[in-house]
Amino acid sequence: MDQKTDPKKVEIKVDEAVALGQYASLAAIRHSREEFLFDFAFLFPDGPFGKLVARIIVSPAHAKRFLEALQANVKRYEDQFGTIVPADMPPPVDFIQ
Repeated sequence: MDQKTDPKKVEIKVDEAVALGQYASLAAIRHSREEFLFDFAFLFPDGPFGKLVARIIVSPAHAKRFLEALQANVKRYEDQFGTIVPADMPPPVDFIQ
């Protein structure tokens, strides 16, 4: 008898504040042997400064899955809406506390 197992469904609760999201106009990625850090910042249009709005820390395996999912989504987006034209690169930034 061939038994197929259904994958378990994971339900994730989302707070309203998190569901609203954060806008970021800059992303910076750093890594060590054990983790990848994704920093998302908003650069203020009227000055040479900005604010870190989110930092996500993931394992290397999660970073690779994120890369693959992002590539697949960008491809689907471009298939539907056309090629994404990158904006000018922002100036180098320093994250300070």
